[in-house]
Amino acid sequence: MTAKNPEHSIAHETKSAGAEQLISKFKSLMADAEALLKATEDHPGETISSIRNQVLETLAGAKESLSSVESNLLDKAKVAAEGADDFVHRNITLGRR
Repeated sequence: MTAKNPEHSIAHETKSAGAEQLISKFKSLMADAEALLKATEDHPGETISSIRNQVLETLAGAKESLSSVESNLLDKAKVAAEGADDFVHRNITLGRR
């Protein structure tokens, strides 16, 4: 059995927390951008309309990307949890022999 490097574990937890914080801030930014777009709906003009459409397209793409990243993180978390569960069960079994 190999010993786990505590520094690696801390770095992994820090990355995960950083990713979650980044996702949260990005969601907040998207909500703010959508609110700004909604507030400019009544403003006439080709320039504002064009910019609004560009931002809407960008937000739609960003939401898709964010959803993919969240899904990827969730999948990795599940794999890690399953690995930890398996590790615990194997070591409990070994300890009982």
